Amino acid sequence: MKKLFIIAALITSTIGAFAQSVDLRRKIEVTGTAEQEVTPDIINVSISLKEYMNGKTKVSITTLEKQLEKAVAEAGIAKEDFTVNSLSSWNYATEKKKNPDFLASKTYGIKFRDLNKFNQLISKVDAKGIQSTNIDSYDYSKINSIKNDLKLKALLAAKEKATFLVNGLGDKLGQALNITENDNSSFPSPRMYMAKASMADAVPESDIDVRKIKISIQIQAVFEIK
Repeated sequence: MKKLFIIAALITSTIGAFAQSVDLRRKIEVTGTAEQEVTPDIINVSISLKEYMNGKTKVSITTLEKQLEKAVAEAGIAKEDFTVNSLSSWNYATEKKKNPDFLASKTYGIKFRDLNKFNQLISKVDAKGIQSTNIDSYDYSKINSIKNDLKLKALLAAKEKATFLVNGLGDKLGQALNITENDNSSFPSPRMYMAKASMADAVPESDIDVRKIKISIQIQAVFEIK
């Protein structure tokens, strides 16, 4: 009898604990979305320079690099916004000794905060030494502030939707039980901006087509139904 009593007590205790762990509250789950488009005010551009032969004379990567560095300084671009991204040969000096005709190339990264400076900069670099330029990425300086505003708007949109639906059932909306945030923002794709410069003396075309950034925040919220 004692054993039966103990077993019955354990079963009752287990059922009670299980009942307490099950959330029996009525709930509603909704989604709210808030979006905004902004024009990028930061564009990360890569510029590739390559040595070339001017008749029998080689225009060195050092000469081209000095032109670019001077143009960057005159355009008022901060040093931290100008970097070397890659070098065509892991050991430039050794490669030159092995192959005197070797033409080295370097790729530089420049962060433009004023897009008008691109034309100013590119016009001061030897067009024959410009191998290519690419738009690597776009950004917006106040994007975090905008995202915070959109998060709140998306949450309020979710609450408004839940309130409308619950009121339609004759009930009242309770407190939020769970909130999940999803950032579905889309940025313009990186792309080749200017193909290999021709051997003409003219400066290559350099008008940047600025595409908008779509900032999109989605909030999934679970509310209690009273």
